[in-house]
Amino acid sequence: MIHSPAPFITLSAWRSRFLFILLLLGFVGLAVRAAYLQGMHNDFLRQKGESRYSRIVEMSANRGMITDRHGEVLAISTPVASIYVDPTKVQASNEQLNELAMLLKMDVTTIQQRIAEQQRRFVYLQRRVLPGIAERIEKLKIPGVFLQSESQRFYPAGEMTAHVLGFTNIDDKGQEGVELAWQDTLTGELGSRRVIKDRKGQIIEDIENIRAPRQGQDLVLSLDSGIQYLAHRELTRAVTTHRAKAGSIVILDAQTGEILAMVNLPVYNPNRRTSIDQEKIRNRALIDTFEPGSTLKPFAVAVAMEVGEVNADTIVQTAPGTLRIGRRTIRDINNKGNLTVAQVIQQSSNIGTAKIALALPPQTLWEMLNRSGFGMSTGLGFPGEASGRLRAYNTWRPIEQATMSYGHGISVNLLQLARAYTLFTSGGELQPVSLLKRDSAVMGQRVISAETALAMSLMLELAVQPGGTATLAQVNGYRVAGKTGTAHKLIDGNYARNRYISSFVGYAPASNPRLIIAVMIDEPSAGQYYGGLVAAPVFSQVMAGALRMLNVPHDASPSNVVFFPAVSGFEEGG
Repeated sequence: MIHSPAPFITLSAWRSRFLFILLLLGFVGLAVRAAYLQGMHNDFLRQKGESRYSRIVEMSANRGMITDRHGEVLAISTPVASIYVDPTKVQASNEQLNELAMLLKMDVTTIQQRIAEQQRRFVYLQRRVLPGIAERIEKLKIPGVFLQSESQRFYPAGEMTAHVLGFTNIDDKGQEGVELAWQDTLTGELGSRRVIKDRKGQIIEDIENIRAPRQGQDLVLSLDSGIQYLAHRELTRAVTTHRAKAGSIVILDAQTGEILAMVNLPVYNPNRRTSIDQEKIRNRALIDTFEPGSTLKPFAVAVAMEVGEVNADTIVQTAPGTLRIGRRTIRDINNKGNLTVAQVIQQSSNIGTAKIALALPPQTLWEMLNRSGFGMSTGLGFPGEASGRLRAYNTWRPIEQATMSYGHGISVNLLQLARAYTLFTSGGELQPVSLLKRDSAVMGQRVISAETALAMSLMLELAVQPGGTATLAQVNGYRVAGKTGTAHKLIDGNYARNRYISSFVGYAPASNPRLIIAVMIDEPSAGQYYGGLVAAPVFSQVMAGALRMLNVPHDASPSNVVFFPAVSGFEEGG
């Protein structure tokens, strides 16, 4: 059988040319596109390729150290690691998971639940793991389980400096105290680098640094660790002995305004943040306010001397031991009769102080208290610092002007009170205070004349000597000046009958003041509550030790201390 050949399809000439042109254009387009991608726009291809093995990772920045004035470390960041997983990449046997759970002290079921979160690419298993544990986890070589370098804040002094330093959270951000106030200074800036990872997510090569990390700045505080320890020890002893609810102490360098120590009780340990009691974390010396009682009397007397109303020898009649103002009566503990102004301070007469204050225009007394720093922030910059309360003078009634002169109807924090006494240690100037170390003294703001400041200082010395209310504040070998205070606690707008604030503020050596110490004991309940019996002894012990540490020369004989326990510590003001 003869087969006929298959039909041969013949295209017309224009069609074959058109098809050829289309094919040619296609090849030309592909060539141009390839040249464009490989020669002129190769970033796209490189990015697509690198995205499969190249990653940008963060470079940690260390938080700055905090040290005391002598360079002793108070806060430092130590390296730790956080363990996280990429659930989409985890490949682990039951044995590996059990070992991982054992190292992290976690329930293996919890780990399995987190690995099962397939919709997420990043899940923490545990934050801040100790380096030794992290190293053992890394040796397990479980695909999808990674280590992230971090740091953890450590406070070598523990509870002794807790209220000043505060603490950081799990992300190393300041939450309280200095850590919060100077967060921007202490914190660094993260850097970044490009690395190559294998298919298991492990880094196998560093390619380049994109941005170098900026380390946090170190902070040098004005605190003296030795004096801080001394203050903490003596305050603890007093609060325990007198079964007090709380206590605070502030120590200022009278020459520079630096805070050398600040202690509060009760305390907490910032290295154990999971068990911190919120009631214990506040810095009571700055955040809590109280009525200062008789420690405010020197300011009413000082302004009266400044305007020429009285001098140290002016006689004030306090008999018969009571003073009626409107429907209220002011009392002294007994009938003191005629007193000089100096004796009004020495014996802490409410009536004497009230009469001196009432001889002044309300605005004059208010301006003195205001310029002494009451009713306003100290400018320290500490988070949550209270400004206290000083009501406008045009709202005062005569009884309020009288009681305010001896520390009722006004509220202060302990640092404000300590700072106000710089008027008497610096020749009449109110000194700015600082928690950072200063290289030199700074200029204060003049409030009273140097002559008035000296006269008041001599009166405050009398308060500590025999016949005064604070003989237990005396210090061997040093002249001491200061004032006691005892005030009923104000609770829900009413004065609690059997709850007191006991306080003492003083300085030494009185001839050339170096330290100012303010002590406040909240609700002593062991029987004694007068400031001269509860707070003054704390002042004496701390001042004696601190002056020795600073090698301050004596300005009195070693046998200058004379006690008269029968009268020591009793003052009006409550």
